[in-house]
Amino acid sequence: MLIVADSSALVALAACDALEFLTALYDDVKVPQAVYDEVTVSGKSEAESLANFLKKRVVAVDSMQFLLAAGGLGRGEIEAMLLYKNLAADYLLIDDRRARAIAESNEIRCVGALGILLLAKQQNLVREIGPLVEILRLSSLHYSPNLLDKALQLAGERP
Repeated sequence: MLIVADSSALVALAACDALEFLTALYDDVKVPQAVYDEVTVSGKSEAESLANFLKKRVVAVDSMQFLLAAGGLGRGEIEAMLLYKNLAADYLLIDDRRARAIAESNEIRCVGALGILLLAKQQNLVREIGPLVEILRLSSLHYSPNLLDKALQLAGERP
C-alpha cells in the first residue's frame, strides 16, 4: 500500500518520534517536492529528521492538473492531493480539517497522524499511544483537546 503525505501530519509524527510507523504500516511513503520543501526548512521543528526520512521519497508533481474546490489550500496540500491521484495511492496523510474536507470531496481516502498512531497500536507496533498523544498535546502543533482525548478513547486508554 502507498501513502502520500502532507506537511502537518508528517511534522506531528516526527514530533512524537513515530515516523517509522509509516514504513511499518505502508509499503511506500511519498511526498511532493512542495511538502518536502515545507518540512525541511532550516531551523524548523523536526526539519532534520524529516529531511532524513523523506530523502528518497520525493516525487515531482505536474501542477497543471486541477482539483475541485482547491481554493485557499497551500501548495503542499494541493501537490499532495495531485500526487495521490497521479500515483493512485491508497491514502493521503493529512491533518488540516479544511484540506481534508476538500481531499475527501475529490474522492481521496485520508488518514491523519492520530489515525496512524491508532493503526500502529492495532498492529502492535506500540503498546500505548498515550505518551505520544501527550507529546502532541504539549507541542506547538494545533490539535483540539477533544480530538486528542477521542484518540485515547478509541485506543482504549481513556474511559
